Amino acid sequence: MREGDFHVAPAPRDLQDRRCEITGPVDRKMMINALNSGARVFMADFEDANSPTWANVLEGQRNVSDAVRSTISLDTPEKTYRLNDEIATLLIRPRGWHLPERHFPVDGEPISGSLFDFGLVMFRNAREQLERGTGPYFYLPKLESHLEARLWAQAFEWAEQELALPHGSIRCTVLIETILAAFEMDEILYELRDYGCALNAGRWDYIFSAIKKFRTRDWLLPDRAQVTMTVPFMRAYTELLVRTCHRRRAHAIGGMAAFIPSRKDPAVNEVALSKVREDKERESGDGFDGTWVAHPDLVPVATECFDAVLGQRPNQVDRLREDVVPSREALLSIPDTPGEITDDGLRVNVSVGTRYLDAWLRGSGAVAIDNLMEDAATAEISRSQVWQWVRAGRFAQERVREEVRRVDARDDAKSLFEELALGDELVEFLTLPAYARLP
Repeated sequence: MREGDFHVAPAPRDLQDRRCEITGPVDRKMMINALNSGARVFMADFEDANSPTWANVLEGQRNVSDAVRSTISLDTPEKTYRLNDEIATLLIRPRGWHLPERHFPVDGEPISGSLFDFGLVMFRNAREQLERGTGPYFYLPKLESHLEARLWAQAFEWAEQELALPHGSIRCTVLIETILAAFEMDEILYELRDYGCALNAGRWDYIFSAIKKFRTRDWLLPDRAQVTMTVPFMRAYTELLVRTCHRRRAHAIGGMAAFIPSRKDPAVNEVALSKVREDKERESGDGFDGTWVAHPDLVPVATECFDAVLGQRPNQVDRLREDVVPSREALLSIPDTPGEITDDGLRVNVSVGTRYLDAWLRGSGAVAIDNLMEDAATAEISRSQVWQWVRAGRFAQERVREEVRRVDARDDAKSLFEELALGDELVEFLTLPAYARLP
């Protein structure tokens, strides 16, 4: 299969140009702002940016349905929110295969959160979307294997048959955000080829996946801020992603810019815009067809960076990057990551991880902390790095507890962070024990 010349199905009209995509939770105000942001695509997120309380899940579904029908609106004492005439193309990210939905049992067992989110979006909206000239488009998270991609393809085919939709109506983008999936990108595209599959470089979960899969082997990653997209193992994976996608005529979408611009602090704003510009210039130069941002104020700078390379072209799928040579050694060059493990890095990880959990347990899945947009993926790096450092003897457990006590957060969040960071085993996903604590 790898040596073959298969291609994914061509992208529909409204997914040919994806030079800037904005992501965010399925909160009503945020969805309106994102759809109006000027980005080509908006990914409404039931996963890492959503705390899956039953109220959030159901309200998110209602918001998606209203957005599909262009009736979504919100009136507050301060402002009225309505959709513009031109809005972003809507994609939905359901929860990953690992997450349950305990409020909807089937045969006495909680249904998969991924199938609940996907199924309800399809049932309520797919035909309406097709009649409006778009379609049911999805982002698929956390895959580790082409077999998981095959399972999604089976779910897609079954849903289309049950709803009497043409085959291939569904289109998808897979986040390559696990180190195992980086070794199976061709296979994942092959399994989902009928659904016009594209790939996205999900950078934060990818770093977490590297820590989780190797635990405390013979290397430790330095402070999170030092694990940039230019370190060897991250560079190898992103360049291979572009090469693999374009060989199969699929779009390659770059990673998230987590910086948040400030409308009140010019210095903070300048730093954020500079960092984002540097990131997006590198991605567009590497051959990516588009990229992610987390804030509407970053849409212009990201778009400008891709405009400079694409011009009037919708994408650069024709840039094959044959100079990139697939190499397992390069993908596994994690020990070559430069940087240091510092006291400040420990403090940042403990503070960010604990404060994020505090917000998540109160129903917020995307949180601005210290001028960065934090979600479940970035919190995963924070707590897994602390676990790795403690297990390797770089910091004592009591030192971590001292840092936790200093954080301005509630006791349940502090207790959960300590459980995740100091346990004998590294818990697979922080959202699993956290979900058990949601009302």
